[in-house]
Amino acid sequence: MSRFHLSPQWIIAIVSATAVAAAVAIPLALPDRPDAIVTGVPDHPVRPDILDQVRISSPHGLDGIVAMLDGERLPLHPDGDALRPEAGLLDEGVHVLAVSPPPGMFGDSEPTRIVLRVDATPPELDVEPPEPVKPGSAGEIRGSAPGAALVSAAGEWTRPAPDGSFVLPVRAGTNTVTVVAHDEAGNATSEEVPIALRHPGMRAVHLSASAWASPELREPVLELVREGRIDTVQLDIKDESGQIGYASQVPLAQEIGANTGLYDARETLDLLHEEGVRVVGRLVAFRDPVLGRASWEEGYYDRVVQTTDGRAWSGGYGDYSFTNFADPDVRAYNIALAEEAAELGFDDILYDYIRRPDGDLSAMVFPGLVSTPEEAIASFLAESRTVVRRHGAFQGASVFGIAATRPEQIAQDIPAMAEHVDYVAPMVYPSHWGPGEYGVEDPESQPYDITVRSLADFRDLARENGHTEVIPWLQAFSLTVEYGPDEIRAQIEAAEDLGIDSFLLWNAACRYDPRALPRT
Repeated sequence: MSRFHLSPQWIIAIVSATAVAAAVAIPLALPDRPDAIVTGVPDHPVRPDILDQVRISSPHGLDGIVAMLDGERLPLHPDGDALRPEAGLLDEGVHVLAVSPPPGMFGDSEPTRIVLRVDATPPELDVEPPEPVKPGSAGEIRGSAPGAALVSAAGEWTRPAPDGSFVLPVRAGTNTVTVVAHDEAGNATSEEVPIALRHPGMRAVHLSASAWASPELREPVLELVREGRIDTVQLDIKDESGQIGYASQVPLAQEIGANTGLYDARETLDLLHEEGVRVVGRLVAFRDPVLGRASWEEGYYDRVVQTTDGRAWSGGYGDYSFTNFADPDVRAYNIALAEEAAELGFDDILYDYIRRPDGDLSAMVFPGLVSTPEEAIASFLAESRTVVRRHGAFQGASVFGIAATRPEQIAQDIPAMAEHVDYVAPMVYPSHWGPGEYGVEDPESQPYDITVRSLADFRDLARENGHTEVIPWLQAFSLTVEYGPDEIRAQIEAAEDLGIDSFLLWNAACRYDPRALPRT
């Protein structure tokens, strides 16, 4: 492959030179006879407007020159010291231009015929989805452009191989490039290609806003950081109670009294970043009793999931617990919080409860829903990602373990969601699986087996539509089986055996045993 760095202006010049300026003067005479000169005709396929560039002249004057196109006489008009044909666009295909020079003393010369191969069809262009790149790293674009003379993107260009394949470099920090395939005639086909960033990975633990505000819970986590046992802290932005951990400036958050002010966001982020760790902001989306109750009491009923008889749906989660993911106000509120957090400096926005309530779908009403719940959830993530990425943050989505095999039960279609997030975070807690799931007799007592089998499913689904990462939530709490360092490490090892070296540990009490986390 030949590769050079070129500015867009130079690319235009190259194509112009290939298609036009490479034209040569063609003498139309035998020795000792008058001649005519035609310029503007290259020796390769040309565009339909080629005659606009043709000029005909003669050292013996212009009188008597005759031009014929496909047997029809072309009107010629003076243009300086040459003649310009009067013609419109030529049809695609082969045309013959015949030019007769002025008559000489020995009679008329034989006209010289020039074959014009008119090509109005742009070249094909097929660009492979680029491999995600780590922040600050260069990447490359691969594809195929049969019939193209060169392919360009972001100031770089190359000539395709004989089979049409090409490779172009992409400079670090590039978010989107326009790839253009140019053929010899000057036709072009372009495609805008987004350059995805690869998530750097994480070894993280969950902290609620109140836990961060408590030195008793905060300091042990900071010690895990200083000992090199974790490299990321997950800190709640808005939790399942609908409360926001810091003093949000989003107007609706202030109106409904969602702010708690448990921590100062900028001060906290500065402290954690100074410790050398990334900060993931957990944003519970649609389980929001604060927004739900305030909306219902103010008459904004469409913001709340309802029963078929028009009451606010509870389903065991409490009154007004689930807001309506199809409602524009609800969507805008959560995206505004995500944007604010990304702008403040959270490295990731990790949505939770990004789903419909579990239960009988026929018993629920989602005002304004015009698609399936699964499609509405995916479209919300697409809308949010544009905003989050604008501020340099990654976006993730926490999903139920059953979403891999029963997506319709909670409206979490993993391939559809994966298109709009940098990673999915499945909650594959062993205690949450029933006996026999994935062929595991007692999942809670077999943490390695259930984790490795369920994560393999999620890994495959997340890659169906791209290169989305899987970063699992792992169990660091006890239910019917005591979970100590061995059980936690078994889950981490299961993920690693699948090539997944990232994880988030969940313990609602926000207490973590350092023995479960080896130093890196």
